[in-house]
Amino acid sequence: MPKGKGPQGKRITLKVAKNAVRVLFNGRRRLELSKMGIAVFPKCLLELADVEEIDLSRNMLRKIPNIIEKFQNLMWLDLHSNQIDELPAEIGTLQNLTYLNLCNNKLTTKGLPEELTRLKNLRTLNLGLNCLETIPTTLGALRELIELGLFDNSLTIIPKSVKKLPKLERLNVKRNPLPEFAKEDEPIDTVKRIESLYLVEKKDLCNSCLQMCQGERDELHKLEDVTPGPSDKPSFPSLTTPNSTAIDNQEEWRMKDENLENIPGQSTDDVP
Repeated sequence: MPKGKGPQGKRITLKVAKNAVRVLFNGRRRLELSKMGIAVFPKCLLELADVEEIDLSRNMLRKIPNIIEKFQNLMWLDLHSNQIDELPAEIGTLQNLTYLNLCNNKLTTKGLPEELTRLKNLRTLNLGLNCLETIPTTLGALRELIELGLFDNSLTIIPKSVKKLPKLERLNVKRNPLPEFAKEDEPIDTVKRIESLYLVEKKDLCNSCLQMCQGERDELHKLEDVTPGPSDKPSFPSLTTPNSTAIDNQEEWRMKDENLENIPGQSTDDVP
């Protein structure tokens, strides 16, 4: 590898790119180049600039070049799980874009250009798992936004202009140091509840996702080694074996009944 240069990654030819185009049920054409080991945005993709969707997720991309502005038909762009630290201003020219996934990258606040707010038709924006410390108040200009992912960042405040977006239905801000969401009095649950389970092969995970999964696996192994403490529930030893005590009591009362029957004028109804 030449000194001072990053990984070259896999070279994508025009033939490979053309073979990666899929026609979806809605008639859109999606260019699927996920998990291809791409480190540099292939210039040959300009020959396919009329596609409506591009999937470049799970690669090694560090930069998105300004030639992205050539993809004016683009409605869906998935760039999650790369190493992107900034977006070009030209991203704002994609006026037809409705879906943009930038999750699990290295984006900082400075890496979000002001032109991002020109995406007036954007409905889904995922910025989770990045390095964001603040969110530009100008994101409040995305009036069509329905879903916004901001989870797993370093945010301490969410601008009011963002929280009050008129069509926003889902705002995910989990695992941020937000004081407004702190719950000091909430008891700590040492048992992790599984809400969703996804099965993937280890080779399909990026380094950060793999490390996270391995860490959670180690935590589960620690919980398995913990010896359960005494139960707080009341104990009823007499009920351990069903009817064991009841059988003894029945025999005792049966003997009393037989003795009472032998006493003239005495009945079991008189027993207190």
